[in-house]
Amino acid sequence: MTDDSGGATASTDGVDLLDPFRQFFSLRRDVLVLSLAMLAFSLAFQMTSRYVPEYMRVLDISPVLIGVYLSVGNLVGAVYPYPGGWVSDRVGSRTALTAFAVLSTFGFLVWYAVAFVSSWTPFGLALPAFALMTVGLLFTQAWKSLGLGATFAVVKQSVAPEHLAAGFASTETFRRVGFLVGPLLAAGLLAATTGFVEGFQRILVVAFAFGVVATVAQHVLYDAGEDTVGAEFAGVGQIVEDLRGLPALIRPLLVGDTLVRFANGMVYGFFVLFVTDELGVGLTAFGFELRPDAFFGVLLAVEMVVALASMVPVAKLAEYTGLKPVVALGFVVYAAFPTALAFAPANQWVLVALFAFSGLRFAGLPAHKALIVGPAETDAGGRVTGTYYLVRNVVVIPSAVLGGVLYDASPRVAFVVASAIGVVGTAYFFLVGEEFEPYR
Repeated sequence: MTDDSGGATASTDGVDLLDPFRQFFSLRRDVLVLSLAMLAFSLAFQMTSRYVPEYMRVLDISPVLIGVYLSVGNLVGAVYPYPGGWVSDRVGSRTALTAFAVLSTFGFLVWYAVAFVSSWTPFGLALPAFALMTVGLLFTQAWKSLGLGATFAVVKQSVAPEHLAAGFASTETFRRVGFLVGPLLAAGLLAATTGFVEGFQRILVVAFAFGVVATVAQHVLYDAGEDTVGAEFAGVGQIVEDLRGLPALIRPLLVGDTLVRFANGMVYGFFVLFVTDELGVGLTAFGFELRPDAFFGVLLAVEMVVALASMVPVAKLAEYTGLKPVVALGFVVYAAFPTALAFAPANQWVLVALFAFSGLRFAGLPAHKALIVGPAETDAGGRVTGTYYLVRNVVVIPSAVLGGVLYDASPRVAFVVASAIGVVGTAYFFLVGEEFEPYR
């Protein structure tokens, strides 16, 4: 017996024993396949991205060029979703995701090859290594950023409108598990080697293997029967047309979200400096003592545990309360956390509680994604998503520069200003934003 998406099910006398479980988590076959691919690529990305700057430093790439590299990464994250969404709508989600997965997987090999490039350093700049690292970045980001619209479209076409938030909770939960497990795998591989470059190259090999498995699995298991094809791209004017054609329901969300994310971008990179340098709080408990920098890692783990524990229940709650209150909850946490951290006492348990609170900002992500893609037409989900993230991410690019200037003058001023901007975005969405009709 098969379910309505073509996947096999466990059945007894015509009763699908797995149906309640699948409906709760929205794990229809296409969403399940996408979730597993997302987990594999999340593991690969989280294993590597945390250590790429160190890899570049060991290869004699200057800090200035490392900064340029990271800026290119921000730009890629802003620009890739739009063309990726258009390609998804044009050729279908399975073809697009397979192509993007192949590119990402190849990128890990490019990074692997960098260590074998002869170091030519005019003016002290390791240009060949830097160039290859940048090329590898352009490839590795393909599935994550180019494929963003396609992943949204898969969930939209596989899940009933009133269960969109639960469907996104499934994919987001799988992705966040990679945020927990990936760095731990990398640490184990590094501990088993004598040198960093040797260890990181082993990490890249494992990341490449994850990419291959995910690529093959999603191409073979994904059912393309429900894929739709949109219109051909009409040139640069298409972008303007898509911006103007964003569903009215999405526009208040885009404005509020952009302000909230700009605020977060101002200070997100400085949380570690504030905890380790300004507060200088370590962990002393249960016979363990951790330095402030190590304790910050524990705080991030606490944040992610809360995120994983809360996303699915809150997504199901949204089916009763509506999407808007849940999205607003996430915005409130984004806005409140910087100021709460700025004036927190130097106490380890207060920080644990604050970062647990910060994990609740992820609880609204499935509802947020549902509110983005839900109002889109069936064959335009990828393009609408790409347009949305193009606007938001381009506006957010300079946020860290402003945050850095303010943080250099006063960390607490930077955090308070960020919270103020976040409050404006949250209030705007709360007052102007509308509910998605199936959740009313």
